[in-house]
Amino acid sequence: MTIGGRERVLVVPRELVPDSASWHGLRFDDMPAFLETVALHGRYRPRDEMEHDPQQKQIIPYLVLRDGERYFLMRRTRAGGDARLFDRWSIGVGGHLNPGDEGLFGGLRREWREELDAGFEPDFTPIALLNDDTTDVGAVHLGVVFVADAAGRPVAVRETDKLSGAFVAPDEVAAGVDQLETWSRIVFEALETSPVAGGPPAP
Repeated sequence: MTIGGRERVLVVPRELVPDSASWHGLRFDDMPAFLETVALHGRYRPRDEMEHDPQQKQIIPYLVLRDGERYFLMRRTRAGGDARLFDRWSIGVGGHLNPGDEGLFGGLRREWREELDAGFEPDFTPIALLNDDTTDVGAVHLGVVFVADAAGRPVAVRETDKLSGAFVAPDEVAAGVDQLETWSRIVFEALETSPVAGGPPAP
């Protein structure tokens, strides 16, 4: 949503993120408490200002859709607007939260409807927080990672001129891990190794 031509996005002060977001990767604890923090303390601020304020974290719901063990893998085509993303792969559906979304879950449902063509809405389960302060973009964003299962039901991408998408086995994702966007690579590697996330037990 824009007011006066300026998009407003949901942010939470960095100091309210567990350990002030001083960690990297996925964090599986503190989820209920942090979801409550977002509900109580999240505020909508102009996105153009927040992109340069690392003391605020823009909250991004990030959905990993699976069908059993398979991942819904999306590949960006060269028809998109950002050349940095050409031919990049992603296993995450999500985006900024705006006024009118009715919070984190409402924004995720909107992204589901906008990004994917499916005749159903799955159960969205929040499992982890995602942080990567190693880039300027990552320093001002915080992912809330959700998982959902298509349970054999068909799913397709809506913007077929910009994306292709299909369910693929984990080994196919792993074979192209260097092509994954940064957040997708972090999430995929964690899901495949962490017993907390349902992956194989640690050795």
